[in-house]
Formats: sequence, structure tokens, C-alpha cells
Amino acid sequence: MRLRYSFRLYPSAGQRSALARAFGCARVVFNDALRVREEARAAGLPFVTSAELSKRLTAAKRTPERAWLGEVSAVVLQQSLRDLDTAYRNFFDGLKGKRPRMGAPRYKTKRDTRQSIRFTANAAWRITPGGKLRLPKIGDVKVKWSRTLPSVPSTVTVIKDSAGRYFASFVVETGPEEPLPQTTPEVGIDLGLGHFAVLSDGTKIDSPRFLRRAEKRLRKAQRELSRKQKGSKNRDKARTKVARAHAKVADARREFHHQLSTQLIRENQAIAVEDLAVKGLARTRLAKSVHDAGWSAFVSMLEYKAARYGRTFIRIGRFEPTSRVCSVCGVKDGPKPLHVRTWTCSACGAVLDRDINAAVNVAQAAGLAVSACGAQVRPGPVPAPRSEAGTHQELPTASPQWEQIGIPGL
Repeated sequence: MRLRYSFRLYPSAGQRSALARAFGCARVVFNDALRVREEARAAGLPFVTSAELSKRLTAAKRTPERAWLGEVSAVVLQQSLRDLDTAYRNFFDGLKGKRPRMGAPRYKTKRDTRQSIRFTANAAWRITPGGKLRLPKIGDVKVKWSRTLPSVPSTVTVIKDSAGRYFASFVVETGPEEPLPQTTPEVGIDLGLGHFAVLSDGTKIDSPRFLRRAEKRLRKAQRELSRKQKGSKNRDKARTKVARAHAKVADARREFHHQLSTQLIRENQAIAVEDLAVKGLARTRLAKSVHDAGWSAFVSMLEYKAARYGRTFIRIGRFEPTSRVCSVCGVKDGPKPLHVRTWTCSACGAVLDRDINAAVNVAQAAGLAVSACGAQVRPGPVPAPRSEAGTHQELPTASPQWEQIGIPGL
């Protein structure tokens, strides 16, 4: 299994200048190579190979116009050419139907607030005994280590994000971790907006709504940015302030996803989720709330953590009518508007919570042996046959079921 471990970097002023130089050189090499291929395509010439681009790069470093490319590590420049190859490969694979369609490679701009460079093993980078990251032609950069790497990394990518923060992303080859102890519970998950997740055992996890809670602060920062003169230093400072506010929201959402996914993996042997059409929902009036929830990132975390720790992860089709079928008798009761949160089955009379019923149906569609705990809000009266006459015995009233809100410890 290939994993990424990201750590915060704190470069000095001189190291930030060296990194900016490396970012710029990698961008120029990418654009030069893309221009060569585009000119060849326009002239009807064959596709320029990576080996030819590498030769042209070596020759360009000997010219006065591109002599400054020698001030950065050659590995960074070669990896920029590899990134161009990857962009073309993804574009052609999309045309062939091997992956979702992507646009053709585009030129990079220095106005892009996110920059990155990559060092492979032959770049002679290493971690010093003092815990710093030694990068060629940059120096020993201070790293905030939050955990230990499980094995020797193969590559490291230095990233500068929109908020002006620097990160080192290590690629580590590792086998699956020791499987977690076997456990009994198997759970289906219904993702939503009112509650972030509803489990088939009746547990409801509230949606933190990080973006909604930060909207007031974000609006104020955005207004301050709009009042600054374009091209001024103050505008750049205001842009960084807006980016940091958004980064804070994204970090809080990612932390919530990690904590919740880890707890679900530890407590359940099998997990089933529904394959949601997030792109379609993001084009509706609920777009902001859908993006704020971050369902795709959460499901991806569940998937790779299940594979890593020996759990079963099942994704059912998005066209399963989980909200229309009664989880008690299996009768399809038709579509229901979003404002209907509780409904009564017309066949068996069970009064069902919409979200818990959907979570139970997700688990049943995945073939999991789940209990219907929490699926039925309260037992409803079963309609008597028309031929039956006389008085009817009252059904015994079940004890109320407790509903767990949230997850303790998160």
C-alpha cells in the first residue's frame, strides 16, 4: 500500500527564496515542454517524446537565456517533465474511456497561489539526525514531526499552499497494518445534510457545518479584500488572510472526517455506504451544504482505512431506493419530499424514521446482517382486514428507544 504523510515545514527567509526559485524553474520547464509539443502538433509533426524533451532541457541550461535553470536541482526539473507526461496520459486515457474525461494540459502561471516541487531518491535528499529535512540547493528545513514514518520514503513533495504555508509530503511504501481484532457489529451508513451520518443501529451524528459556522468571518475577510487596490501589497496580505480562513475550515473538516472514520473502522467489522452522485447534487440549490459536508473525502477515508486494517467496505449502487423501501416489510412506498422525515408504511403500518430506515436498507442491500434497532421510531397499528368485525385488541406499546446523538470523545 502506498501512503502519503504530510508534515508542516518552517523554512527560513533564505530557504523561502530558494524554494520560490525552484517553483519558478519547475513551472518554466513545464511550460517550455508543453509549448514544444503544442507547436509540433500544430505543424503536423510527430509527438515529441520525453527523451527528446530531456535532451532539449539539458541543451537549454547551456544557453544564456536559460542558464539560471542550473541554480536548482536537476531532479526537480526532470520531475516537472514527468508531471507533463502524466497530464497527457490522463488526457488521452479520458478520450479512450479508461478514466473520467479531463482537459488537455494547460500552461502554468506564476499567479497560481499553490506551488509544488518533487524530489525523488536520486536527488540525495535526506532527514538529518537533528530531525531537519535536507533538500539539495535549498538547505536544512525545519520540520514539525507529528508522527513517525513507517518506512523509508521514496519521494518527498514540497508544497506551498494558498495560505502561504509549506508542507512536506512523503510517499511511503508499506504493507497492510496488523488487522484489528475481529468484532461483531456491521453497520450501514446513510450520509445526509441534516445529520452528517446516520447509522443502521440508530446512531445519528450531527453535521458540524464548518463552512456555515465560519461564513461571518469569511464574509468580513472577503469584503476587506475587495476594497484593496489591485496589485498592491495590502491586497496580497488580504488575499492571504482569506486563504488562511478557508484553510482553517478545510483543516477542521478533515480532522472531523479522520476521527469519525477511524472510530467507525475500529468499532465495526463491515461498513456499507451508498455511492452518492456528489457532482449532480453540487449543481443544485444545496451545493454549498453538499460541499461543506465533504462526503467523497469521508468515504475515501473509510475505504482505505478498511483495506489497511482488515475491515470489509461495501459501496452499494446509487440507484438503490433506500429512502423509498420499508426496512420492516420491504414494500416500496414511493418517493417522498425532503421535508418528510418520518413516514408510515402503507403495507405494515410501521412508523419509520427516514434516515435510519435508509441506513438499514443500505446495510441490507450490501448483504450485512444488521439489526433493525432504531429503524422503527414506534410501532404503528396494523390495519385490520375489512372482513374482520368487532372490537380490536390494542397493540402493546413498546418502550421508547433511546437515540444516541453524536459520538462521545470526538
